Amino acid sequence: MTAREFIETLGTYVSESEPDKAARFFKGNDSKTKSFGVKFGDVFKVAKTFIQMPLSEIEKLLESDLYEVRMGAVSIMDFKARQKKLPEEERKELFDLYLNRHDRLNNWDFVDRASYNVIGRYLENKPRDILYTLALSKNVWERRTAIVSTYHFIKQGDLDDTFKIAEILLHDKHDLINKAVGSWIREAGKKDVSRLKYFLDNHATSMPRVTLRYAVEKLSKTDKERYMSAGKES
Repeated sequence: MTAREFIETLGTYVSESEPDKAARFFKGNDSKTKSFGVKFGDVFKVAKTFIQMPLSEIEKLLESDLYEVRMGAVSIMDFKARQKKLPEEERKELFDLYLNRHDRLNNWDFVDRASYNVIGRYLENKPRDILYTLALSKNVWERRTAIVSTYHFIKQGDLDDTFKIAEILLHDKHDLINKAVGSWIREAGKKDVSRLKYFLDNHATSMPRVTLRYAVEKLSKTDKERYMSAGKES
């Protein structure tokens, strides 16, 4: 299974009527990324059939300027990482590839597609210092990886890192970090609503409005109104 074969297969799904997704969804800062014209559903379908692709070939996909090809690369990585019986050595190689080529994971949806399985799952029973390093990065996508990766822990009922990293990122200047922080503390709140309320009791008055709005989305109407009225205007 090669990168060339993947791109050729993906090319059979190109549609001239498909909207320019790079223009609509790509928020990265490179000017070369462009759309291939393939629906994401088809990207995921093809990626699943290439789950045995070697990491060296996946890295070639990451080098592509085609938005959907890079999405295919992170999707293959995600499908690989979801395998319960994946050897630890291969899981570590996926982890390293993700971090070493974060320069090509330069959009919110690349991060969201793979980070919590590739990064979070690998770190489940390991020290998580790398997430705190990423949270302090100047690279917005690395900062997003820090919080999104904790979704794997949330699903296990392990909420500490989500709230700790949320505190680090709470006053971030980037809208896509504000939204991510709000989204993931909301998810943590589904596991422990009292923990979310404690966080909001301490931070609602100063946190970005968009973060607060995402965070309270699943709370009761009464709680939602109380926290939104306490939050700062933006």
